[in-house]
Amino acid sequence: MTRRQALARTGALGAGIAFTGALSELFAGTAAAQSNLGHTGYGPLIPDPNGLLDLPKGFRYQVLSREGDQLRSGEGRVPSNHDGMSAFAGRHGRVHLVRNHENRHTGRIPVPTVEGLTYDPAGKGGCTALTLDARGTVLAERVAIAGTAVNCAGGPTPWGTWLTCEETEDRAGTNGYTKDHGFIFEVDPADPHRSGAIPLTAMGRFQHEAIAVDPSRGVVYETEDAFERPFGLFYRFLPDRPKGGLGSLRAGGRLQAMRVPGVPDLSSIQETGACFEKIEWVDVPDPLATTTGIRHQDFGPKGITHAQKLEGCYWGGRCVYFVSSFARSADGSAADHYGQIWRYDPDHRTLTLVIVFGPDTDIQLPGESPDNICLAPSGGLMVCEDGNGTQHVYGVTRRGDVYAMARNAQNIGTPTEPEWGEFAGVTFSPDGRTMYVNCYTPGTTFAVTGPWRRT
Repeated sequence: MTRRQALARTGALGAGIAFTGALSELFAGTAAAQSNLGHTGYGPLIPDPNGLLDLPKGFRYQVLSREGDQLRSGEGRVPSNHDGMSAFAGRHGRVHLVRNHENRHTGRIPVPTVEGLTYDPAGKGGCTALTLDARGTVLAERVAIAGTAVNCAGGPTPWGTWLTCEETEDRAGTNGYTKDHGFIFEVDPADPHRSGAIPLTAMGRFQHEAIAVDPSRGVVYETEDAFERPFGLFYRFLPDRPKGGLGSLRAGGRLQAMRVPGVPDLSSIQETGACFEKIEWVDVPDPLATTTGIRHQDFGPKGITHAQKLEGCYWGGRCVYFVSSFARSADGSAADHYGQIWRYDPDHRTLTLVIVFGPDTDIQLPGESPDNICLAPSGGLMVCEDGNGTQHVYGVTRRGDVYAMARNAQNIGTPTEPEWGEFAGVTFSPDGRTMYVNCYTPGTTFAVTGPWRRT
């Protein structure tokens, strides 16, 4: 089931998602955000005569890659289902983009199998990597990892690699797979053959969504995206070789799940600012889920804390933030909400509900379903929309002003029943001058340039 189908089933589509709470929390940890309150946008979107991407006046786009085209490496075609993505600084002003492909066993165009980079030849997911020069010209495009499944999100590490996450628990023998899936893999954006296709098994086998790394401790936080009961858990991985660089996570470590005393389900908390002290971390009994999925396992008489649809995860300041995208009592959650953002402070072992999404809260997004989020150089946010109807990238300023930054003009439906693919993987170049974003279907990667620092 896709996020859009789930929201339609639960009635969330069309609600008009909004924010309430400490909006400034979303901007923690960046110098630009602390000094710049953002602006009210760049003006109306101008229809693109080429029918690809509508942008404000003064901005322009370049198509870096489209599904079905030939990879510049000659390894095969550009795969389908462009999803999570991150940009890394290279030598001589170059930029390395690593892009996930959320292909299931039914994926249209699989990631081509490449010797030394393929985990399971039956897996259609994986990552591709693009190298751009200082002018934004594509110099290379190649397979970064293949033979994985449902590569949805992930996250960058402080040592400059990408952790790609499989959002599945399929075992060998299921859907044609020859190996178990549900792992995290490390990808070197500059030279994928240095990282290979080795599952980081100690980090758990479950429906991974995203990760964030504590840069001072090397602890990796992980979210689990689960639609149905028992819902997902929020994890931390304590590596045996913290901050050890490429390959260090293969040395193993301890996987733990978060327990909030007295709170078995985070959806039951509805008030922004609610804070819980003395958060506990419980060792996962069987991280490989050899017989029982982790969220089904026995965590003792005190149980463990669950939450429906745990998705985004990022590090800001001295804390980790994670998102529950929605919860519905009809699905078995303790209460209903349209989304929460939580902050965990490892120094004080506190968990705080800082943002609530909902139809009746203070700051209204014109769209339906906020998904991928990144910090912009102007000090605001860029939010990918994932819902029905026309799809946008919205900007949200620290004051709470919302503006349309981009609109997908690629109609994948019919003239009478149009449909547009969602946006995903929004990220900025290391110098802040270019926004990269994916259209999920048809898989398209754009580079957007313009007056980003105008206030």
